[in-house]
Amino acid sequence: MSPWTHVEDFLRDHGADRIPHPGGTLLAHLMRVTRLLGGWGADLDVQAAGLCHAAYGTDGFGQALLRTTERATLADLIGERAEALVHLYGSCDRDAVYPLLGGDAPVVLRDRFTGDEQTPCDADLRAFMEITAANELDVLAHNKDLAARYGAALYGLFTRSRDLLSAAAWAACTRQLGPGARP
Repeated sequence: MSPWTHVEDFLRDHGADRIPHPGGTLLAHLMRVTRLLGGWGADLDVQAAGLCHAAYGTDGFGQALLRTTERATLADLIGERAEALVHLYGSCDRDAVYPLLGGDAPVVLRDRFTGDEQTPCDADLRAFMEITAANELDVLAHNKDLAARYGAALYGLFTRSRDLLSAAAWAACTRQLGPGARP
């Protein structure tokens, strides 16, 4: 039995098992992301955030399971820190944030819902990048067209922000996206 059964049931109740996504359904994707994070040694809050990372939709996947006004519901289910990571991930304006990753300046995350900006603490930024890597690696592993279109750019993103990734996440990025890797 999965340690996340109650969360998986919640996601299923909100339709995640009926939403198409590369590799099957959104729920299947979310479960794979969590397994990747667990395999990389991520703490339980990051794993829970990975399982729910698309609850509010994302900049790359617009279908939401919950409204951002329902944050307390998700926090009650997975904990406040995990929910805050879900919100951080889901609200990220990727076009504004990704170019900042790996640079010398602090990374300011722009909220795509409100336009507000925040500078996350180091632990939250690292968690954000772990979830980003797990999400993107799973999506690209299940969609060759997306892998061909975005694989090189994502490898560049992960290379620039390598210091924010765990050794296991970086190894997975290199293995799947690195030079000579097949999309």
